[in-house]
Amino acid sequence: MKLTKTKLEGVVVLEPDVFGDHRGFFMESWSKRKMEELGLYYDFVQDNHSSSTVKGTLRGIHFQRGDKAQAKLVRCTSGAVLDVAVDLRPFSPTYKQWVAVELSAENKKQLMIPRGFGHGFVTLTDHVEFLYKADNYYAPEADGGIRWNDPELGIDWGVTDPVLSAKDSSSPFLKDAVTGFEEW
Repeated sequence: MKLTKTKLEGVVVLEPDVFGDHRGFFMESWSKRKMEELGLYYDFVQDNHSSSTVKGTLRGIHFQRGDKAQAKLVRCTSGAVLDVAVDLRPFSPTYKQWVAVELSAENKKQLMIPRGFGHGFVTLTDHVEFLYKADNYYAPEADGGIRWNDPELGIDWGVTDPVLSAKDSSSPFLKDAVTGFEEW
């Protein structure tokens, strides 16, 4: 497995070794041993799977507050997405900075997003299947979000009129949000 660091400490791109032939391919998408050899120590407790039917669907920016925060290992198994991680830790030197990585069924890249970061993606194709592992259980009372088009963040999603849920279209701007990361 190849690890590539991003400008955000702890957010890394993982590229698994893929073995293919005329039948298709095989890869290890997760190996605790290999991850630990790369210095990544996570105890994942939940797998999530989302499906988006149309290109331009935007999900995010999501996070869980405080001690309910989640680290995520994300990947796209059908279609393609532009995946975004945003540093929401006010005392971090990269606070409010973001990275975007194209994840697709074709490139098989994965993005590791530590706790303290917001996460979202926009679909680049129709019929997207998106999977991720989380190191903390979903907690509705800790659910949080930041508006996708927050001018303070200036994320370039590549779309101007995305398909949004009611929740995502009404999420607060960062200046009005409570992230629970204020003391991180």
